[in-house]
Amino acid sequence: MTEWEDDAFVLSARAHGETGAIVELLTQDRGKFVAHVAGAASRRMKPFLQAGARVIARYRARMADQMGSAQLEPMGEGPSSLFDDRLALAGLQSAAAVAAGALPEREPHPGAFLALETLIRVLEIPDIWPAVYVRYEAGLLQDLGFGLDLSKCAATGDVDDLIYVSPRTGRAVSRKAGAPYQDKLLPLPPFLLSSQGGLGEGDVKAGLDITGHFLEQFVFGPLNRPLPPARMWLLDRLGEAGRL
Repeated sequence: MTEWEDDAFVLSARAHGETGAIVELLTQDRGKFVAHVAGAASRRMKPFLQAGARVIARYRARMADQMGSAQLEPMGEGPSSLFDDRLALAGLQSAAAVAAGALPEREPHPGAFLALETLIRVLEIPDIWPAVYVRYEAGLLQDLGFGLDLSKCAATGDVDDLIYVSPRTGRAVSRKAGAPYQDKLLPLPPFLLSSQGGLGEGDVKAGLDITGHFLEQFVFGPLNRPLPPARMWLLDRLGEAGRL
């Protein structure tokens, strides 16, 4: 018998049978877990089975290697506070979908939990959260072992004037070293180098291009999966809102 209790975020939920659901959870200490939740179709439970809802999960399984069942207790009002902000809701749904697709099951990833928690805290601040979303994806890559190295130029070791990222290695490249190859390099937005200063035009798109490239190359590509449709939807919505 396996039993545990942990803080968790709901990543996805799909109906199973007449009243139940199969729910993907990102737990604080145990990583991603999939569990059956009974009574999920009830009016009481539906609000906290939305992507991004914070819950206390009480999990139980007869065999450690089999899918168990979970009882969920909501914490706070969850995603319902974002229902009037379709753009922020799209950000939350994309973040949950990327985590659900990228993280392996039953492998602790506390950094991913913390990154999602941080993003959710700022989703009600329109001027801030798109940049934090980029940092969320960069943090997810870091937690999976594919972190960007933006500390110095990969070619010269210089720490100044870093304006590119190598699409092969994820390392920063300086203006001078990258000049002959600029068409093959990814633009590096300044906000990924420092938390100081505002966003320039095109910075969020440049950041999403970087994280999307490496999520595709190192995470989703090897699994023969495309990037989640929810992420494509987010980029479209950000573009329409003039936020890229």
